[in-house]
Amino acid sequence: MARFLKYGLSTGACAAAAAKAAVTALISNPVDKVVIPTPIGIRFEIPVKASKKLGDTAVATVVKDAGDDIDVTDKLEISATVRLTDDGEIIVKGDKGVGVVTKLGLPVPVGESAINPVPRSMIIAAVKEALPEGKGAEVVISVPKGEEVAKKTLNAKLGVVGGISILGTTGVVKPLSLEACRRSLVPQIDVALAKGYDRVFLVPGNIGERITKKLFNVPDEAIIQTGDFVGYMLDKAVEKGVKEITLLGHPGKLVKLAAGIFNTHHKVADARSEVIAAYAAAVGADSQLVNRILASNTTEEAIVLLKQANLLKQVFDKIAEKVAFRVTERVKNKIKVNVILVSMEGAVLGTWGNIRSA
Repeated sequence: MARFLKYGLSTGACAAAAAKAAVTALISNPVDKVVIPTPIGIRFEIPVKASKKLGDTAVATVVKDAGDDIDVTDKLEISATVRLTDDGEIIVKGDKGVGVVTKLGLPVPVGESAINPVPRSMIIAAVKEALPEGKGAEVVISVPKGEEVAKKTLNAKLGVVGGISILGTTGVVKPLSLEACRRSLVPQIDVALAKGYDRVFLVPGNIGERITKKLFNVPDEAIIQTGDFVGYMLDKAVEKGVKEITLLGHPGKLVKLAAGIFNTHHKVADARSEVIAAYAAAVGADSQLVNRILASNTTEEAIVLLKQANLLKQVFDKIAEKVAFRVTERVKNKIKVNVILVSMEGAVLGTWGNIRSA
């Protein structure tokens, strides 16, 4: 029987609910749930774990429910401490566990708490509903375990330090959303461009980033992780005006690009052995070697076979050339493309383009 996946709440919705619950506790009584407005016009009722008055302030806590989404912030406690003011303004700040922006290119100015514009507006709108006429409020959002959880995200690379970001554009989290995964990678491009790097490295993940740093004197901000979404990130690089890229990574991922496969997840398509075998044949490998490559279990095994046959550089230089051709087609010649294929240990296997100055 098919099962409907449960939608979750964004960190922004949770912060807005905590803020409204804190105001309510301060001016009347503690509550165990609140209803908040959202940008999509739907009102959500959100459970409140705790809310209490503490002198001239009140604090409330909401536990994030990510639904069936794979989300590192699931079950995090998000708290809001509120103090009323007489100026009619609502000021939103971040405290413990909410990151601080340290790099340009993000939607929040450097030096401010990483509470994105839409969640900030949600918090203000929710607080307004509970405030007495003419009153303002100072709202301080905190996430007790935010700094610990942030280590599992790209925040530090993007320039958000000391905690998580308060995010969300709708208030809801679509379960198992590939689109959300892809979008989370894009701010890396914004940060690189804000730093003035119109020539960047695209790498599949942490291994590629580590090897890039080992081989080249490249700042963190100029290295962009694509995950399996290479085609999507190339499209975004064109859209945002990147001038030159160097694709660097293990052949296990990047040889797929030579076959025109731009989502490199193994469940989408896998032609690694076929690509390597075809290019081995193109440089003179005999049928026995080609068949052994086709039967290989891993790309590393194929690399060993090519090395034994003294064909390693020839094969991977030709594959790198084809990758560059396919990528150049994808970006419609709007970006200069270089390619470097490396082993797991960081040895260069094949290249194409302006590698020396990459």
